[in-house]
Amino acid sequence: MNKVKENLKAGKTVVGCAGSPWVENMSILADSDYDFILYDTQHSPFMVKEFIPAIASMAGKKAAPIVRVSANQPDLICFALDAGARGIVVPMVNTKEEAEAMVRACKYAPLGDRSNAGLRGDWGINVQEYSTKEKYREYLDMYNDEVLIAPMIETQQAIDNIDEILSVDGIDVLLIGPSDLSIELGVSLDFEGSEYEKGLDIIAEACKRHGVVPGMYFIPPTMDPNFFVDKGYKFFTMPWGNWATQGISEGLKSIKR
Repeated sequence: MNKVKENLKAGKTVVGCAGSPWVENMSILADSDYDFILYDTQHSPFMVKEFIPAIASMAGKKAAPIVRVSANQPDLICFALDAGARGIVVPMVNTKEEAEAMVRACKYAPLGDRSNAGLRGDWGINVQEYSTKEKYREYLDMYNDEVLIAPMIETQQAIDNIDEILSVDGIDVLLIGPSDLSIELGVSLDFEGSEYEKGLDIIAEACKRHGVVPGMYFIPPTMDPNFFVDKGYKFFTMPWGNWATQGISEGLKSIKR
């Protein structure tokens, strides 16, 4: 169902890239061995509805669509999930209560408050199989188990409350916003300094205590992704432009020109 969650539970590193509304690009990237494509509605000019065709183009492909909503609001989360997101990222989750609200917005009753919009075929299931009243509860329970929930930790307040946040049942990934975190730690964009590394270790250790995967929204461009993997960070995005250019260049080399 949700291969991202399956791989995380198996201790594997999952890698995604930033998404865009351009359907052809997303359809290709969804089959390029990325685990997920992350569509951002916080720091981008696009709303969820503008990503719907791109998300639809990923149906049946390897990568899972994940959406970062702009705020911890049930309507925004519900709209993203109705559009086909298999995971939700919420920025600036600072307290246990905010984390609980996020989880409840992502899950159907009795685990949450998400409004039901009917069966959806974008999870790779045969919706007709679950359309009867006898099977519908099975669909809801399966969805509750499979949706990926990733609150972002980006402030000193969140660090101070980290154990309370991580105690909330249903959180799969605690996702760092690298830039905001560095600013909060007083070492703006100093991603390779000792203070920032100390902060990373505190977060990774807290995640380990609670059985939650630590992740990075992005890997700072001058740093080796394996530096973070070795610290336990198993969920992050990587840019695809340079890799695509390299692949095209290699392909052209095979042609006599």
